Amino acid sequence: MSSVVVNGSNLGTELQSLLMSNGIAPGSDPSYQVCKTIYLYHPLGAKMAEAPIEMAQSQRREIKLPHASGERLKERFEQQWDEDGADAHISNLATQARVYGIASVIYGAPGVDTTTPIDPFDLPGLALYFNVLDPLNTSGSLVLNQEPNSPDFQKVDGVAVGGVAYHRSRACVLMNERPVYIAYTSSGFGYVGRSVYQRALFPLKSFVQTMITDDMVTRKAGVLVAMLKAPGSIIDNLMQKAAGIKRAILQEAATNNVINISVDEKIESLDLKNIDGASIMSRKNILENIAVAAGMPAKILNSETFVEGFGEGTEDAKDVARWVEKYRRTLDQVYAFFDRIIQHRAWNEEFFNILKKEFPDEYKGVDYKTAFYYWQNSYKALWPSLLTEPDSEKIKVDETRLKAISSVVEIMMPALDPENKAALLQWAADNINESEMLFSSPLALDWEAVAKFAEEQAAQANQTGGQTPPGEGEDPSGDEPKPKRPESL
Repeated sequence: MSSVVVNGSNLGTELQSLLMSNGIAPGSDPSYQVCKTIYLYHPLGAKMAEAPIEMAQSQRREIKLPHASGERLKERFEQQWDEDGADAHISNLATQARVYGIASVIYGAPGVDTTTPIDPFDLPGLALYFNVLDPLNTSGSLVLNQEPNSPDFQKVDGVAVGGVAYHRSRACVLMNERPVYIAYTSSGFGYVGRSVYQRALFPLKSFVQTMITDDMVTRKAGVLVAMLKAPGSIIDNLMQKAAGIKRAILQEAATNNVINISVDEKIESLDLKNIDGASIMSRKNILENIAVAAGMPAKILNSETFVEGFGEGTEDAKDVARWVEKYRRTLDQVYAFFDRIIQHRAWNEEFFNILKKEFPDEYKGVDYKTAFYYWQNSYKALWPSLLTEPDSEKIKVDETRLKAISSVVEIMMPALDPENKAALLQWAADNINESEMLFSSPLALDWEAVAKFAEEQAAQANQTGGQTPPGEGEDPSGDEPKPKRPESL
């Protein structure tokens, strides 16, 4: 096995010794160090671990807060999200979980005991730090209990780093795949998830061989074969020098140069055409084997471009989109962990006081904690589809939704009491506010005034004996009077 030596240090020998050794066979279990080496040095190592996270985070989640102040709440949340670097921490956590099979993220603040929970409403005033930990950092604390009758059977009980324990509310653990009973993971130091390299270890070794083949072909592709006429049996020193001069001239020949050779001599490049088909097919099969072993589309590892973009919804794009959307669901627990922290830090009491001045009608007589829990309960964060539709199609969807809302209001309004009429209109306004393609500004109504007006109208109808005022709801045909259609929203 060859290696390059620079100033007495071997370069590349770590990857070579691991992936070119005869000890790696199908079914070999990668250790922590093997996984780290593949991630750091193997050409496919980082791509296998990072590709799904990069594709999942290529779009920002759509934050939904159906209030008059919803846009301000969204802006403040996204600002705090970026300030705390939540996306980077989640990406690092998910990458290490795929590399080793398990990874953790913890948060704390200087001077705050790690074993006790932090009051969420104290988070805005703390200098928080987030640390992403690999299995070596948490070794011994994330082995997972294998007693089937235990309440914490194969569940994370807590995280400790160097003997320092962290409260469960201050840590989030992510595993790549679920743990299997009495199946020890060497790379994760416990009975936990598995590295994305585990099933692909042998084809990853084979891929290194294709790299060596490519290097050999590249070096041999420039070889020229000079078929020179052999000298006779009697050759002197002068003939040997003449043949050497001819080879030197051939070696230095370039474009626009002219050389002469005998009619019995011929110059050709080295014939490598028999290697071409076999090496390409072998490399393609190895990449597909790695993709199957890692449970990811082969198109991502092959770096093939789509025939058409995601927007056209071709079958290969749909397959990749479904895979990314499935992977996003595995990150839900991590995003929920960061959502709770960022909500408290972004929507603090100081921000609430600003909103009270900007939206006095919405927060009249409302205290901070009541408003916060109202925001938190109505908060929704949805991943947009990778198969994006053009704006014209989105407008058609919003128009259909608007017609459905109008039909529901028209049918139900006459049969409801004043309080439920106000509730129905509020429901309609919340749904209309989600149609951002049709309306750029949210619909904000004074719901107390709406309910009061509905009560006054009901009281007026009772005073008149429930009769419809003249001119309203009359049918010139003489049939039963029809209820008047409510005013347009």
